[in-house]
Amino acid sequence: MSNSAAIILAAGLGTRMKSTLPKVMHPLAGRPMVNHVIANLQQAGVKQIACVIGPDMPALEKAVAPHKTAVQVDRLGTGHAVLAAKDVMDGFDGSVLIAFGDTPMISPETFSRLLSAGTDADVVVLGFRPHDPAAYGRLVVTEGKLKAIVEYKDASDEERAINLCNSGVMCVRGSKLFPLLEKINNDNAAGEYYLTDIVAIARSQGLSCTVVEGNEDELLGVNSRVELAKAEQLVQDQLRENAMINGATLMDPASTHFSYDTQLGQDVVVEPNVFFGPRVTVGDNVHIKAFSHLEDTSLGKGVVIGPYARLRPGADLKDNVKVGNFVEIKKAVIEEGAKVNHLSYIGDARVGPEANIGAGTITCNYDGFFKYQTDIGAGAFIGSNTALVAPVKIGDNANVGAGSTISKDVEAGDLSLTRAPQKNFVGWAKKFRSSQAAKKAKK
Repeated sequence: MSNSAAIILAAGLGTRMKSTLPKVMHPLAGRPMVNHVIANLQQAGVKQIACVIGPDMPALEKAVAPHKTAVQVDRLGTGHAVLAAKDVMDGFDGSVLIAFGDTPMISPETFSRLLSAGTDADVVVLGFRPHDPAAYGRLVVTEGKLKAIVEYKDASDEERAINLCNSGVMCVRGSKLFPLLEKINNDNAAGEYYLTDIVAIARSQGLSCTVVEGNEDELLGVNSRVELAKAEQLVQDQLRENAMINGATLMDPASTHFSYDTQLGQDVVVEPNVFFGPRVTVGDNVHIKAFSHLEDTSLGKGVVIGPYARLRPGADLKDNVKVGNFVEIKKAVIEEGAKVNHLSYIGDARVGPEANIGAGTITCNYDGFFKYQTDIGAGAFIGSNTALVAPVKIGDNANVGAGSTISKDVEAGDLSLTRAPQKNFVGWAKKFRSSQAAKKAKK
């Protein structure tokens, strides 16, 4: 597929999304729709990709970089949109795929089949057989060749009975693409230039046209928030299935939410209601307990986290670390065998091997202007309800007493505490209860 290219149509405003964000920038599994299309094209072996965008779409232009972009100033139909890419594609004589940025589910395998068919045909159309053909355009095929694309409103009863429908996705020989497009006219009710018209033009020139069939689920177009939710469900189902096929146990697959790039090792156990944001890597034999949230995080082998753990960007848990319930970790390295088991916040820190962080411990890493680092040595023991005021360093095998606020370094092997002296008042509680009970009895 080295001599192949693709044009992605992504200039639509997506008014039904009711959003200031370009339609194709709405995310699926943590990645913009258009980037799913690009990734699938690249997996199919497409090297050269151009994206047709609308004017004033800098975020979209940035999202598709380093691929080329072409601007469709006036939105005059799909044929007009492809023609906008002429300057960046003209002269290319290989197979050119024409895809849509709002149709993100088409698999690399389907794109590959289109490209393969394009080696023998001048125009290849991706068709599908929906459960309800409704008002889709029909593909009229005779003896294995595509004879015509007939719009539903123009179709006869016999043609409407055909259940092979047009997806709009095509593969066209590069040397023929723009000459065909330049012959399209806008003599129709909408006054638009339709890409589908090139089939009739190609046949009139004696060029070969054929059809490759795809799956209906692959061809879901996303034009509204409702359709976006349907696409998200399909993507999540694929990611969950792939995770289980590759050796992970999902105790309740339907409640596990993956990102497009989540990487799970073998023998990982994921309990219900776990959310994976982008850039999460999980090693072998990890146990992720219920209601945990992970993003931009790395987990080594044998790690146990949760329930209700939150791992934020930059959390790096080495092998056999244990992170318990209601613990938040951000931009911190937790080294091998260390434990942060209860109700703690560790941010901008290093926790050394085999260290133990007591319940309620926090690293006070921010003064309202700057972030500061906390360094906790190997084997250190931090007592419960401790505040470590950064920048501060706790040495190897040092102890910090419960309830302390530590703002100065603690040397290796030392004990540090800031606890106020305890005072006991003999018999005070008994006298207090008696006097209060007497007052209550008088009322």
